[in-house]
Amino acid sequence: MIEVTAPSSKSFSHRYLIAAALANGVSEIRNVLDADDTACTREILSLAGAVFTPLENCPGGWRVQGTGGRLRGGKTDPLPCYVHESGTTCRLLSAVLASGRGAFRIHGAPRMHDRPIGVLVEALRAFGCDVTYEEKDGYPPFVLRTRGLDAEMLPAEEHLGRHTLAVSMAESSQYFSGLLLACPQTDEIVTLTLGGSKVVSWPYIGLTLQCMADFNIKFLVETRESTDEDADWELVDWRKLHSVKPGCLRIKVQPGYYRAGRFQVEGDWSGASYLVAAGALGRERTTVLGMREDSLQGDRALLDILEQMGASLLCTKRDISVVPRPLHGVTVDMSQCPDLVPTVAVLAAFADGDTTITNVAHLRIKESDRIKAPATSLRSIGVHVEEHDDGLTIHGLGSDVRVNLAGVRLFANNDHRMAMSQALYSLRSNDVRPAEIFRQIDNPQVVSKSFPNFWKTFEAFAND
Repeated sequence: MIEVTAPSSKSFSHRYLIAAALANGVSEIRNVLDADDTACTREILSLAGAVFTPLENCPGGWRVQGTGGRLRGGKTDPLPCYVHESGTTCRLLSAVLASGRGAFRIHGAPRMHDRPIGVLVEALRAFGCDVTYEEKDGYPPFVLRTRGLDAEMLPAEEHLGRHTLAVSMAESSQYFSGLLLACPQTDEIVTLTLGGSKVVSWPYIGLTLQCMADFNIKFLVETRESTDEDADWELVDWRKLHSVKPGCLRIKVQPGYYRAGRFQVEGDWSGASYLVAAGALGRERTTVLGMREDSLQGDRALLDILEQMGASLLCTKRDISVVPRPLHGVTVDMSQCPDLVPTVAVLAAFADGDTTITNVAHLRIKESDRIKAPATSLRSIGVHVEEHDDGLTIHGLGSDVRVNLAGVRLFANNDHRMAMSQALYSLRSNDVRPAEIFRQIDNPQVVSKSFPNFWKTFEAFAND
């Protein structure tokens, strides 16, 4: 049997670092993911006034002196806020910094300047913030000047209430999450409603609300059956809310301080997905330690997808075990778990029959085009793939087929998820072992964005 340990949750790490920086007092956060993306978030929050001190003899542990909601930018020259390639850092902190005071320059690596942020910027302007784009409208880099979020600037909607703002999640849930984290810094109750035409990555909103609740921020979540103005709003338990419709959700956020405390970051389902998938494609039972089967993380959906594909799984409160079995193709809507698409695409390649992945058009604006990149990679090892506007159809090679990888050059496209998902090929290779697969990839170091120890961890499958 193979045992491996999942990394800490990147999503929760970002959110707990932000909440602790906004808190009124000193917090301790343990098991924070030590990766490029979370380092960007921590460094910007430090520049804006929070103080982070490593906990002794506690890897991933931080003592955080919060700012009491008073993040500070430059008085004349903007505070430089370099987000590198972290979309989470860029979008969450753009909103959170807007709730502070001063000028901030949000900029990143070249690919970050091709990823849209216009929906969020328009929301910040509605709160009275001044935003100036430096290059393309709707994209970083930009300069944000703020005196805080002014709820009085928001319109009053007859059927929704005072201080109401509609925000679309058609491109990204991070716009909505950033505003949720920022709204307690206002002086009034703010109602955020779900606008737009569709919803992607809804489970990440649950993670944001979990973080806010942990830090004692008060909010109410309400839904209704239709967009009809006379439809009644009902209070719901957000922990049990698995899907929502535009125009049928509103969240009322009360003003208040984030309360300092002690917190533990749970394991990361996105990072664990490669290890669970390796177990499904390998020859030995694999146990992934440190995972919560009842997690609110959307990428827990990999368990449901694998079960549909015929995998054998055993879940406990703290770990997930996978027993290899032949897989078969499925049709799956992955709009709520888009980060899993490169991984599921590889599983589909070594399954019997066809797999169709739908409703993930927004993947084209991630670190790479995560529709085109997996399709191109799979074709390089002999898989027939059809690329659609909103997904992929993968014609599986078969559950018993093995491939030759020697001499095949694999491209990460500067995308951590592409690098880690392509490592899975080695579990079905005749000539390249898991401990060697990183040599086939043009930029294996890109995994430092979210899972710095990935290649060392993946060596556990070397003798599989």
